[in-house]
Amino acid sequence: MRLATASIPRGRAVSLTQMFMRKLFSLLFVLLLAVTLASASSWKELGPDGGDARSLAFDPHNPDRILLGTSSGQLYMSNDRGHSWNRFAQIGLGDDYVLDNTAFDPSDPNTIYIGVWSVEHQRDAGDLYVTRDGGKSWKTIEGMRGKSIRALSIAPSNSKTLVIGALDGVYRSDDSGETWRRISPENHAEIKNIESIAIDPKNPDVVYAGTWHLPWKTDDGGKSWHHIKEGVIDDSDVFSIIVDFSNPSTVFASACSGIYKSESAGNLFHKVTGIPATARRTRVLMQDPKNPQIVYAGTTEGLYKTLDGGKTFKRMTGPEVIVNDVSVDPRDTSRVLLATDRSGVLASENGGATFTQSNRGYSHRQVSSLLVDSKDPNTIYVGLLNDRDFGGMYVSRDAGSTWSQASKGLKDRDVFTLRQAGDGDIFAGTNHGVMKFSSKTLLWEPASVVVKEKTTPGPKIPAKVVKGKKIPAHEGTPKVTIEKSELTSQVSQLVFTPALWYAAASSGVYSSKDDGKTWQHADIEGDVRFLAIGAFGDKAFAASALDGYVTTDHGGHWTQVSVPKFITGIYDAAVGFDQSLWLATQQGALRSGDDGKTWEHVTAGLPWKHVLTVSLDTANNRMLATSRDGRGVYSSSDNGQTWKYSDDAGLLVRSAVGYRGGYLAATAYNGVAISSAPGHSATAPSASGSGNSN
Repeated sequence: MRLATASIPRGRAVSLTQMFMRKLFSLLFVLLLAVTLASASSWKELGPDGGDARSLAFDPHNPDRILLGTSSGQLYMSNDRGHSWNRFAQIGLGDDYVLDNTAFDPSDPNTIYIGVWSVEHQRDAGDLYVTRDGGKSWKTIEGMRGKSIRALSIAPSNSKTLVIGALDGVYRSDDSGETWRRISPENHAEIKNIESIAIDPKNPDVVYAGTWHLPWKTDDGGKSWHHIKEGVIDDSDVFSIIVDFSNPSTVFASACSGIYKSESAGNLFHKVTGIPATARRTRVLMQDPKNPQIVYAGTTEGLYKTLDGGKTFKRMTGPEVIVNDVSVDPRDTSRVLLATDRSGVLASENGGATFTQSNRGYSHRQVSSLLVDSKDPNTIYVGLLNDRDFGGMYVSRDAGSTWSQASKGLKDRDVFTLRQAGDGDIFAGTNHGVMKFSSKTLLWEPASVVVKEKTTPGPKIPAKVVKGKKIPAHEGTPKVTIEKSELTSQVSQLVFTPALWYAAASSGVYSSKDDGKTWQHADIEGDVRFLAIGAFGDKAFAASALDGYVTTDHGGHWTQVSVPKFITGIYDAAVGFDQSLWLATQQGALRSGDDGKTWEHVTAGLPWKHVLTVSLDTANNRMLATSRDGRGVYSSSDNGQTWKYSDDAGLLVRSAVGYRGGYLAATAYNGVAISSAPGHSATAPSASGSGNSN
């Protein structure tokens, strides 16, 4: 599938100079895009498949075509009923757009609507993106720019009529989305923060709007509105509303307080039973397109289904499944797809009785750590964040072609860092101490024993005479005891050297002399939350958000270094091959050749700001770096004096390790990527930024 990039139209009134500059910019953009796509061919996405999925929408003309929306502006497409996925478009210029509302125009399959809102600017940023040519080009619509769009619905009786729910009100278009008008009162105290929209299947002037505080309804296209709250618990966010296609008097609404049903077009609701209180947060409702008695309810604790119009509900999945959207194939209603948090897309061929993951080609995971097995380079380990039951650690034994979860014993811990011991065992720094994965048992167990020597003075022995010889009073032999405790804080990084292992934790720096069996807390004054550590030879360098500490005697003594005052945040720390100290910071990369007494700002090939990681690739005798906005890897073979930029991966790169002359990269949202060749571009991106952590 050809990758499409959404473009934003500019204003109408322009000067000749502006027109010339825009044409020149367009030409340069096309050339840059061609170069970028060509260079990106040296990279390949590996997975692990799955992760977070936000929305699903099928093409009414060809339900084999299904759109999948994400929380990073990425839009995926399936052409085989959701069995496999391809990246279809990047919506917006950044990566913070949430694609909760995607829809095909029922009268024109080449027209697709995408309503988005921004994670970073939730109240005042968002857009409506439209393509009229099947995704080749995209535009934003003038009347919807800057709207935080939370709901979008197309009238079943007239596909030219669309209604959008935004945080500032309700909007309507009657010309297939080209022009829009507000149909809710401006600055209304209650008709705002619109989370859900439903349109009567027979009358497009009848619109239901669910807000963060109860539902509303208009019967006349927005000329007047009335509160439809009878029977609904007052403190209810209304996440989803559906109107029965066979009987518009029947309306279902889901809220944080449960599911409600009305048989009077919203005049009176009653709460349905059968869903436990813990699962009442129902994010989405979906009616079977053939049988109106069947309704699916996607909750934060699984999928529920009713066969009798809401009289009874039965849970169809485990409670660990968080459902964001439900799609039912109109040709074969036994085919049900779920968009979920953490487990990606789940598919059922039997009306929801059983589900399997259906994520081939789709990875939307936050990889925190990469590790290549020291004995078998085909074996790759990745640590994941925020995926709980579906996260932890994944292992590939065929260089990334297939993956399997290896998290038994982690108990939903997030994995921040992975390291391998000489015997092959894997150690992980987690949000709750250090864990060890046995290469023999394939199970995780805690490795967080902290020991501290405590010396108690010996007993006072009085003076006495022994065989005529007077022995003066003295103290007996001191008693040395070992106090044990557990490291339970977050461990952000582990570094192993032949002499000592180090752990950077939110409760301090720890070291181990016995391969992780026990750890000792470093004697560093104050309550310092460490987030990074690097080591090479006898030297180790640990950093908190604003401070750095160095040891040159295997952790025997630590000295605070002077970090420049203009540094507002540290991301990573490293020790170079030449024993220099490195900091990756919000203000770029810093290097010190005198243990932190003085620093130089390294800009020869690196971005001026937001360098996220600096690390050693010992196998290839080079240093690696990534940056916040980068789509590649920086490398240096001269101890960081100069840096080269890799081919563009086409994805935001957060961290990297060397791999067979190229790189393995942890991306911001798309799992692991691999460079198939060690090629470098002629020039690095501009100093405005690039990639992420160790």
